Amino acid sequence: MSQPQGFEDKVAFVWKVADKLRGNLRPHEYGQVLLPMIVLRRLDAVLAPTKDKVIAKAAELEATGISNPDKILKRVSGQPFYNTSPLDLEKVIADPKNVAANLRTYIAGFSPSAVEVLEEYRFDGQITRLDKADILYAVLGDFADLDLHPNTVSNEAMGYIFEELLRKFSEMSNETAGEHYTPREVIRLMVNLLFAEDTDALTGPAPVRTVYDPAAGTGGMLTGATEYLKALNPKIQVEVFGQELNPETWAIARSDLMMKGADADRMVQGNSLTADGWADKHFDYMLANPPYGVDWKGYSQPIKDEADNLGFNGRFGAGLPRVSDGSLLFLQHMLSKMKPVDDRPETPWIDGGSKIGIVLSGSPLFSGQAGSGESEIRRWIIENDWLEGIVALPDQMFYNTGINTYVWIVTNRKPAERRGKVVLIDARDMGTKIRRALGDKRKELTDSAISEITRLFADALILVGSEEPDPRVRVIGNPSLGYARIVVERPLRRVWKVTEATVAATPEAARTMLAGILGKSWTDEKSARADLARLGLATKEITVCLKEAAATDGLAEPLKSKRGDGYEADPDLRDQESVVLPYDYFDVPFEERDAAVRASVEDYLRKEIHPFVGDAWIDHEKTRVGYEIPFTQFFYRYVAPRRVEEIQADLLAAEDRVREWIRGIRT
Repeated sequence: MSQPQGFEDKVAFVWKVADKLRGNLRPHEYGQVLLPMIVLRRLDAVLAPTKDKVIAKAAELEATGISNPDKILKRVSGQPFYNTSPLDLEKVIADPKNVAANLRTYIAGFSPSAVEVLEEYRFDGQITRLDKADILYAVLGDFADLDLHPNTVSNEAMGYIFEELLRKFSEMSNETAGEHYTPREVIRLMVNLLFAEDTDALTGPAPVRTVYDPAAGTGGMLTGATEYLKALNPKIQVEVFGQELNPETWAIARSDLMMKGADADRMVQGNSLTADGWADKHFDYMLANPPYGVDWKGYSQPIKDEADNLGFNGRFGAGLPRVSDGSLLFLQHMLSKMKPVDDRPETPWIDGGSKIGIVLSGSPLFSGQAGSGESEIRRWIIENDWLEGIVALPDQMFYNTGINTYVWIVTNRKPAERRGKVVLIDARDMGTKIRRALGDKRKELTDSAISEITRLFADALILVGSEEPDPRVRVIGNPSLGYARIVVERPLRRVWKVTEATVAATPEAARTMLAGILGKSWTDEKSARADLARLGLATKEITVCLKEAAATDGLAEPLKSKRGDGYEADPDLRDQESVVLPYDYFDVPFEERDAAVRASVEDYLRKEIHPFVGDAWIDHEKTRVGYEIPFTQFFYRYVAPRRVEEIQADLLAAEDRVREWIRGIRT
């Protein structure tokens, strides 16, 4: 989408105002002043045509004693906000000596939703700060001269201006930008992957689509999705919804919606995991870059209660990840908001359904053993065939971390050709170094790289099916991501034998008696205890003796289980193995899959274990089905070691260089 006319001039104007803050504020604090200032100026300009009507109506309503005039005044203003103060920005700066007091009076006249946004910016404190520095009048005067009237700057253009300023200020505060700001090129890639295959459905006469972000930050994901859809179809109606925990970034996201003329009430403040602001709401598309590697122990109780009490009727029925990383909780939360799919055999299309794009670290790919919360969440997603693909991004892409990150695409409406399969794209080497590091961000994805990744994803099956598949692409069958973790047991074969070492280790009172039966052995503890008792040993002495005399003997008879159903297992010989799932695992109904796994591992026992260890068995009560996505393993490339002659030549050359350096030092 091309930038609107005059866009750069407005951004440059605000950027020039920032020069007045130099020396009084640190550069990374400029946004805390200028962003609410531009919000204030836009509200002032938008409300100007109806300002007098609103003031008159407010006075009339007050005289009649109406206690809650909010809806009436919004209708009069023609906007989702209004201002009942007789002041505007021009009148505020008309009185330079009282500019701070008048500005506060003017702000107090806004409707509650607008005041709330400015309060979360902590704007009152910035007013005090600028007033003490004697620059409030100058800064406010510049903004009063900035023409942001809707007849001059459309909602679309206003959104562009605000987003560009937000990007600039976020990069200036790069030490904390990653907490609430996702690089725009990552957002572009995510929306490409989400929408690329939906072009036909999105270019209808006037489609309506909902987009949701449960960790909205400053709203960049929602903006990126809206821009893509509007460029694809100018007639499309995009309804965005979000929730953000941090009050200041929530204020930015909410004011961004206000700048664009959207319903700002669709940006809710709070923790999506513990206080879902959009309960029972479902969406067409969802995007998120949730905090990863963040401890959620401090607010874990409501989440655990929901998991325990509601199970799969709630959001966290599949399992709970370890408290050190709650990113998979956000994915489960988003999955609970997928629209149902109309996938009837008599219809040749999939109607409804949802698609999700989420940025995660490497941990959710493989952390947690079979049966753990993480593994069970992966199992739930893969066995429902919701995981469509994963793209590995280059490292050093984000402002506050240099680690590798991954974009997961999850949907309940996979195209027929991808059902039962997961597309993996290795884009780790497709990053381009940027000239100036921004915190931990040292790489970016160019437009050509984004286009190439999108093409690889869309054409994945064709590429892999060709004679020369692209080495950056793998298409993996769902069963390849699962395994059965089994416990292999062997019988306890133990004897009790009186040796010289046994005699020496027992109490002195028992040594003479034991010396008389040196070499005697028993195959079960009961017989040994009875014989020792007949020698006259005390119970305590017998216990010590048996403990010292017990030894594992592979030639001894196995000990019968105390339950009478087999043998006692020897914990020292216990082993665990991972076994591939049966080839037809996903063809078996859910309720029969445990039996299929049991039959498969018994077959594995007969073929792979019994030829070497004939007395082993599987403890099926301990068998767990697990899932992991070993991304690096799928893209492993063998590199032949260098020839010995080459290594030797390098070593000799290095020795020669060292000798030259030493000669130079001596001379």
